[in-house]
Amino acid sequence: MNCIIIDDEATARAVVTQLCSRIPDLDVIDEFSGAMEAIKFLNKHTVDLIFLDIHMPGFTGFDFVETLKNPPKIVMTTSDTNFAITAYEYEAIVDYLVKPITEERFEKAIQKVKKSLTEQPKLGAREETDAGLDQDLYINIDRRLIKLKFKEIQLIEAKGDYIEIKTDNENYRVHNTLKKIKEKLPEKTFLQIHRSYIINFTKIIDIEDNSVLIAKNVVPISRSNRPELMRRLNLL
Repeated sequence: MNCIIIDDEATARAVVTQLCSRIPDLDVIDEFSGAMEAIKFLNKHTVDLIFLDIHMPGFTGFDFVETLKNPPKIVMTTSDTNFAITAYEYEAIVDYLVKPITEERFEKAIQKVKKSLTEQPKLGAREETDAGLDQDLYINIDRRLIKLKFKEIQLIEAKGDYIEIKTDNENYRVHNTLKKIKEKLPEKTFLQIHRSYIINFTKIIDIEDNSVLIAKNVVPISRSNRPELMRRLNLL
């Protein structure tokens, strides 16, 4: 069984590494001080287990878990006792270790992980298809039905009782809601990154801080939607 350790404190990483060394069939293959480096690693490698701290600069442990499409087993390691109930809402999180971690408690966590790995995995969500990529969307403008191709839509912005649909060639103002049009869009291509914005994920040019650039439009990213955006990125 292999694992990685994610904690912004070097001492904490060293403690977990030492505890892991006492488990014969547990190998630490890497450690990280931040979530972004770990995400890049997991895009290329598969692990059985992650030891994960909750509080890290700019990215909580829960934010990190939500970026993972198919997360491995996770053991939270933290000095904060306030999030234990929250942690168990995540299927991937097997145990919650409070620092300082004793050897006995650590071994119990490993046993839970091993038991979880041997259990029959649950059926995943229905796989998305690309069928929606070739479909069209019809919008009502002045009693005319105008056909828009999904691949040409850059973003959709909510403006009061209207939404503005920006395409590669033209912008359209439609009396509708963001929630309603979201139901019509293929999830594989479109993503809501803010309460007022849905973007075509394939149109992203650049991401900086808390915004994305699509064509000449700078679109804000809300904190709650950022994990899903990061999960979808093919990071190098």
